Amino acid sequence: MDFKEALKSGIIGGCIGGIISFVLNFTIIPVPTDVIANAIGNGISGFMSGLIAGFMGLIVYMKQQANAKT
Repeated sequence: MDFKEALKSGIIGGCIGGIISFVLNFTIIPVPTDVIANAIGNGISGFMSGLIAGFMGLIVYMKQQANAKT
């Protein structure tokens, strides 16, 4: 993977992560009443966003490895 591909993947992953965090904060995680609740909500959405992005990255990597063998 060269620099342009890595940059493209990073930008796409960042956008997907931002969308996931927004959706989680807007729909699932309630409006925080204090600073601690806000921090916990951001932590949960960040964790979920990272988890999904890591899973998607793993799927893409496995697909690329499978295509390289053929």
